[in-house]
Amino acid sequence: MNRTNTMLTIAGALALGAAPGAALAQMGIPARPEEIHFSALEFEPPMALDYRYETSGGVPVYMMPSHEFPLINITFSFKGGEYLETPDKVGLANMTGSMLRRGGTASMSASDLDEELDFLAAQVRTFAGGQRSGASLNSLASNFDDTFALFIDMLRNPGFQADKVELYRDEMLEQMKQRNDDAGPILNREWDAMLYGRDSWQARVPTEATLNAITTSDMREFHDKIFNPGNLIIGVTGDFDPDQMLARINKALAGWQAGPRNPDAPDNHASFNPGVYHVEKDIPQGKVAIGQRGVKRDDPDYFALRIMNDVLGGSGFTSRITKKVRSDEGLAYSAGSRFSMPAEQDGEFMAFYQSKNRTVALAAKLIFDEIDKIRTAPISEQELETSKASIIETFPRTFESKNATVNLFIDDEWTKRPRGYWQSFRDNVRAVTANDVLRVAREHLDPDKMVMMVVGNWGEIEGGDLEDRADMSDIFGGSNTELPLRDPLSQKPIQN
Repeated sequence: MNRTNTMLTIAGALALGAAPGAALAQMGIPARPEEIHFSALEFEPPMALDYRYETSGGVPVYMMPSHEFPLINITFSFKGGEYLETPDKVGLANMTGSMLRRGGTASMSASDLDEELDFLAAQVRTFAGGQRSGASLNSLASNFDDTFALFIDMLRNPGFQADKVELYRDEMLEQMKQRNDDAGPILNREWDAMLYGRDSWQARVPTEATLNAITTSDMREFHDKIFNPGNLIIGVTGDFDPDQMLARINKALAGWQAGPRNPDAPDNHASFNPGVYHVEKDIPQGKVAIGQRGVKRDDPDYFALRIMNDVLGGSGFTSRITKKVRSDEGLAYSAGSRFSMPAEQDGEFMAFYQSKNRTVALAAKLIFDEIDKIRTAPISEQELETSKASIIETFPRTFESKNATVNLFIDDEWTKRPRGYWQSFRDNVRAVTANDVLRVAREHLDPDKMVMMVVGNWGEIEGGDLEDRADMSDIFGGSNTELPLRDPLSQKPIQN
């Protein structure tokens, strides 16, 4: 029955004297919202092995065809990235990844490649990140063979056209000059240096000297080390036949020499001294991070830690830090926490906020209070169930598209995710108890071992709020260390 007929029926029932609730009941419509019941969502995550193929050379290929649109998306994921750079060539990964797309091929100029891809309505992206590098092609199914040929030529035979390389270098230098314009990049840079060590691959940043030291030969050598079938997993989605696609990939990879598999990125066990560290910047609001090193993804406490952080500060307006600092006290527009747990290196816990300089200390005191509370008493059943329900009910979104699913399978293979992980995921969430959350908070959160990093006007921040509820003498006994602001191009401390 359409909406118009439904409204006419209800109106007729009311005209005959029926009560509104009875009129709705006659139509099988609940009288009140709380009477609406939804059937349980039945969802079973797909199994990666059902979509996994291999080329004749042993390269894994994940394929999930669909025929809704005449498009094909193919992704090449390579093992290797910034961790393979040498300290004197920091920035090499990003330059190589960008110039694969921007620098043409050995047989085609950059402008000709751009024109050809535009004519074929194809989109190509390349990158080199921290631990993975990659390239993707989105193409019409009707001309995929033509666009795929260009894509493979670009990957196998990059041109690194000289004028495009110099243009990229100039762009990066201009971006470097703006590094100190905002508090966020300063905070992130000093935070990584503190937690991981300034010379670690996680914390290194390119400088004018390292960028200028990179040559075309360096890029070719870096390209050959990463962008080859020995470090490759492929994903394909869209309008295609799997057998035909596998044949196309085998043909494209023929003769492409597989180099040695790159090693895993090194973990880092740098030590740091807990306490308050600050960088002077004359801004009206202080930007703050509070935290410590964490654990890897496959730690047995993963699920309990995820719920613990969700309750503490990771779930937005329902989390304790957000409610206390933002909603109750109005000290920050954004306040919360995260507990990152990457697959191959220890992650980190971070509580974060931005507040007026005079209320930085008060907000910090409130956050440390919330950390203490979650370490000393179990969370409520309502908090526990709300967090579990949020994680479980949003779980299907992990597989909301075929492209997202294929990329997830690729990442799982790179990081050696155990088989059946996603099938048992929700049961593992359900199994977490309030006592589990209390235990992991005590074991993995220790305020005495944390760092508080602040960027702002320290003269105003140090004195605390005007109501004398807190000042920086309340944090770590009042001890603090000033860190120098660093020159945006050289990263050497600026001498005042």
